Amino acid sequence: MKIPYSIAFHITIIYLIIGALWILFSDMLSMSVADESLTLYSFFQRYKGWFFILVTAISLYFLLDRWTRRIMVSQQKLQQKERELKISNEHYRSLFNHNPDAVFELSREGYLLALNPRGAAAIGESSTLWIGKRLDTLLSPEEVDRAKRHFDMALTGQPRQFETTIVNAKDDERIVRCSLIPSIINDEVVGLFGIARDITLHRREEEMMMLSEKMSVIGHLAAAVAHEIRNPLTSLKGFIQLMKSSKVVNEEHMNIMLEEVDRINLISGELLILGKKQDVEMKVENVWDILQQVKLLMDAEANMNNISIHLKNETSEPAIVFGNASQLKQVFINLIKNSLEATTSGDTVSITLTKQDEHVHITVTDHGIGIGEERLLSLGEPFYSTKERGSGLGLAVCYRIVERLKGTIHFESQVGEGTTVHVELPSV
Repeated sequence: MKIPYSIAFHITIIYLIIGALWILFSDMLSMSVADESLTLYSFFQRYKGWFFILVTAISLYFLLDRWTRRIMVSQQKLQQKERELKISNEHYRSLFNHNPDAVFELSREGYLLALNPRGAAAIGESSTLWIGKRLDTLLSPEEVDRAKRHFDMALTGQPRQFETTIVNAKDDERIVRCSLIPSIINDEVVGLFGIARDITLHRREEEMMMLSEKMSVIGHLAAAVAHEIRNPLTSLKGFIQLMKSSKVVNEEHMNIMLEEVDRINLISGELLILGKKQDVEMKVENVWDILQQVKLLMDAEANMNNISIHLKNETSEPAIVFGNASQLKQVFINLIKNSLEATTSGDTVSITLTKQDEHVHITVTDHGIGIGEERLLSLGEPFYSTKERGSGLGLAVCYRIVERLKGTIHFESQVGEGTTVHVELPSV
């Protein structure tokens, strides 16, 4: 609306200026002509109005033509911008509506402003029913506080990604990986965009892969554990036969027998716990205790191959992490098992526990055959194995478990010199 008013104002001013100049100029010219010739003065007075109209019309034509061209160019640019904006909006709308993941927009207070069709399908209700509501009502009580912490951090301008569990309108429990992205306008966070991907099926497949690999490890350990248990059983049988023949109960022999029974019970108990199907419950765990339990199981295989396992704790305080004991055992058993298989008889596998910079570090070192540089790059890929009869799932499972705990696994190796595995986990 400002442009028409501006043009009208400018035309009026120009018209007044031309009119004022014409009056002054024509009056002066009339006085000059009147002194010379009355006939010429009469002619000038008769046609000066027409001359004024002609001059004014020509002036206004060029002015209007110039401004009209400017307006047309501005309109064309505006139309081009509108077309580009429309295309851009259609792109974003297509990305929003046809995204295979749930996409949503939240206000700073946490109320839902927009939800795409995939998000509505995940919830199990129409998106219009959820506009203006809070999505945290879909979360279980124990998940709400954790999700709120991520929400608050995203409002400070830091994108966040986390996994959580929701219960939809059909009472189906779904595991989702959620990303929160700040919506920033004029350097101010006005809300959040969210992307949620349903990983329930993917997580179940991972759990099945981990369970399959764990059962494979247990089967491998069973033979070594059976051999380890046979030795104390032989001692027990000998002492029992001695007592039966002598009819005398020796106190020292009884103490040795009890110690051997305790050892059998401890080894078999650890194997049973490892093999038992348990819910993956994350809680505070002591890494040193887990390593000691793993060493007890792996000593059986090490003894069969005349290899010793050295476990060393270099921490001055408890090495506490947030995880699952069964899965952590699975990681360490796989890594130690690989080292034992690469180590020759009479050698040693070393396990060291340290703590630094709010992280717990576990290293497993052997002096075995080592791994080539090309093979190092492929470690952790499913179904890739450096062993002739390996399934290629062991290290893949280790990587998945450690990644879930926000940790890392790193290999250092030289062919013919040995391998060191570094596991880093965030401490609590």
